[in-house]
Amino acid sequence: MSGHILAIDQGTTSSRAIVFDAGMKMISSAQEEIKQFYPQPGWVEHDPDEIWTSVVGTARQALTKANIPLTDIAAVGITNQRETTVVWERKSGRALYKAIVWQDRRTAEVCDSLKADGYEKLFSAKTGLLLDPYFSGTKLRWLLDNVDGLRKRAEAGEVCFGTIDSWLIFNLTGGRVHATDATNASRTLLFNITEGRWDEELLALLRIPASMLPQVKDCADDFGVTNASIFGAAIPILGAAGDQQAATIGNACFKPGMMKSTYGTGCFALLNTGQDCVTSSNRMITTVAYRLGGMTTYALEGSIFIAGAAVQWLRDGLGLISQASESGALALRADPTQQVYVVPAFTGLGAPYWDPEARGAIFGLTRNSGPAELARGVLESVAYQTLDLLVAMRKDWGGHHIETVLRVDGGMASSDWTMQRLADVVGNPVDRSAVTETTALGAAWLAGSRAGVWPDQEQFSKAWACSRRFQPSIEEAERQTKIAGWRNAVSRTLSGAQYGNQMA
Repeated sequence: MSGHILAIDQGTTSSRAIVFDAGMKMISSAQEEIKQFYPQPGWVEHDPDEIWTSVVGTARQALTKANIPLTDIAAVGITNQRETTVVWERKSGRALYKAIVWQDRRTAEVCDSLKADGYEKLFSAKTGLLLDPYFSGTKLRWLLDNVDGLRKRAEAGEVCFGTIDSWLIFNLTGGRVHATDATNASRTLLFNITEGRWDEELLALLRIPASMLPQVKDCADDFGVTNASIFGAAIPILGAAGDQQAATIGNACFKPGMMKSTYGTGCFALLNTGQDCVTSSNRMITTVAYRLGGMTTYALEGSIFIAGAAVQWLRDGLGLISQASESGALALRADPTQQVYVVPAFTGLGAPYWDPEARGAIFGLTRNSGPAELARGVLESVAYQTLDLLVAMRKDWGGHHIETVLRVDGGMASSDWTMQRLADVVGNPVDRSAVTETTALGAAWLAGSRAGVWPDQEQFSKAWACSRRFQPSIEEAERQTKIAGWRNAVSRTLSGAQYGNQMA
């Protein structure tokens, strides 16, 4: 059997498919943007059918471009935007509502009510998560409460729930497999991460029928076989992981203490804590990094809701650039005597603040401020937010060795200016992966290793390569001044005094 792997990477703004060869090199790819729906302020939706169609279309294109026999594809690996919630009819596979995207904030009142009733500690102890609209559980609760007839049908066993991986697996297998992996399950507010199962008590609190839920598997596992009619051959699906965990794997962060940060629509930093399921005291998330061979590896995670999305705002909202790649060059022209801070809380602030009511703000504007200063403020905001996460993680995992090098990937990581500023702000070296599609590579490795045609963890780790290391280049006094300005800006952006004690 050939070692070629088809990786499906279904993200927030686009679907991608990549074919990797036996040497783990990308030989073809295809990408298609998906439409974003904003029906109300703070609401974000996708069309599940469009997601499915875009995945099939890009996969077919990538396979055609690869120009290899379909029999050379040993397996399919899937990675996906996490927390995004889909419900569909079990019998027909028909989606019953738009997919509610991870960025969506419509369930803030539900979360606040559960917090007021004293349940956040219970959810946190069992799931490692906080009661925030970000996660899938309250999104599913909203669907059951607001879509006509859905709860009755769900209680009758007629409805499936899943994150995007489950939706794709169900469709790829012609409805034969309703499954997810442990990383995606760990993002739902419904999965007990220490016991490795759906939690009956949490399901009861959110009034969610257990019959809706997918089977939870390892990340490298048997997720069924694709219908031959989809790609022209039946291909086993042998890997699945949420996008940030897949990027952790793709960056070979297999040892406790290793860290990665992915810069896409949002920014997500994960610290591998090994078998140690760390309870955060600084409002980080405890999550499943991956589960292989029935053994769970945990991570501390910090989630930034807006990273690359802020660059899209410069392009689409303000028209200051025509393409995202121009942002670094524009920031380079900024007046060094000005310090404009952009706090991109367009859909609230994530870790370590978890303030869903905060909204974006700009500080430090002068009469001479212009596009260049705004661009620099946007790009620097990503660096400052990353620092907030690192500070909190170090406090949580005190006494353990944490890598002083941050491995980075994602679209924004291609910007030299941004990565240099990141190194300056965090005060540590930043290593950019030689593989630009690290998330897809992680999914491909899961499938390829399961198929027995790709190397094991140790050999895969040795193959990881750095394309460039960015070293800190500013004086410590200047760094601290900039950080103090950022923290002042955030404190003035938070929606209420109750969030003040969450400052990193």
